[in-house]
Amino acid sequence: MKLGIVGLPNVGKSTLFNALTNAGAQSANYPFCTIEPNAGVVGVPDRRLNILAEMYKPAKTTHATIEFVDIAGLVRGASKGEGLGNKFLAKIREVDAIIHVVRCFEDGGIVHVEGGVDPARDIETINLELIFADLEVLERRIEKTAKLLKGDKSLQPEYDFLLIIKRTMEQGRPARFAERGQSEREILSSLPLLTNKPVIYAANFSESDFAAGIEQNPHYLRIKEIAQAEKAEVLPVCAQLEADMADMDEQEKRQFLSELGVESSGLDRLIKSGYRLLGLISFLTAGPDEVRAWTIKRGTKAPQAAGKIHSDFERGFIRAEVIAFDDLIEAGSMAAAKEKGIVRSEGRDYEIKDGDVALFRFNV
Repeated sequence: MKLGIVGLPNVGKSTLFNALTNAGAQSANYPFCTIEPNAGVVGVPDRRLNILAEMYKPAKTTHATIEFVDIAGLVRGASKGEGLGNKFLAKIREVDAIIHVVRCFEDGGIVHVEGGVDPARDIETINLELIFADLEVLERRIEKTAKLLKGDKSLQPEYDFLLIIKRTMEQGRPARFAERGQSEREILSSLPLLTNKPVIYAANFSESDFAAGIEQNPHYLRIKEIAQAEKAEVLPVCAQLEADMADMDEQEKRQFLSELGVESSGLDRLIKSGYRLLGLISFLTAGPDEVRAWTIKRGTKAPQAAGKIHSDFERGFIRAEVIAFDDLIEAGSMAAAKEKGIVRSEGRDYEIKDGDVALFRFNV
């Protein structure tokens, strides 16, 4: 999973990126501090792996990973090249989902590129630049399809839907708002559109505002309204607090979060939101050599899940021996689970579930 962190300059993108990845990206109080996108890969926290590692004592434990990309601050006119905008927009096309950082705090010492804090205006500024960039891509596709349509009338439904997408964006709405069925979804997914990507709005608080209570912040309440209307995720974070936690061990983090009255870190909550938005789950493999988590799309069938491990596993798939994580832990060991008859043998049509511990049998 690859998540791109975007927003206006000086809203806390690089501070949040540093906190999430410990990557040490440059962060300062002036626009365009980030010129080249920074990338950092982190392991997905998963307590199930820790428990399996205790059970199997493997040579190594491998977490699923997520890549964060810190993309430079966008400004008005980015789609026309303002602030190196075209270069930055191209980088957004490479990510699976967008984390849009929106500033929720007032601080005269930190310059706001628009002169003051206004989440609705800031969100609109970014969204419009993404829409303008998408319209250029879409118009080229419409022109190409119109030419092909003269010799192939079966392209008429596609052409009609492309015009619907264009009208949607001309109304200032993202491409993902275009009403569609399965065939239209396939057309939309074939287009490299920025505004078809899922969005998580990361509402960035100051330390004092975060401690005082997020629901007291009018900027956050406005972001929630916008996210609800867009069917997007919204996540309250304090980039500075996340940065303060970056060097703490797990026990110190838990104590720190408990004092704040927060159940989990921003990283944990972002990953959960990302998985939910993209329809992802994790299945597990376990043995003396390695305990590992694998990320797949929800609904993936056993042979394709096996193919995540190695293409030979999918090509020569025979069956999957599967047990739910909770059932394995309750049994105490895989041997005990097999004695109880709770390890299932599943065929090609089985859809792997989140938390399944799987062993794939294959023959090539």
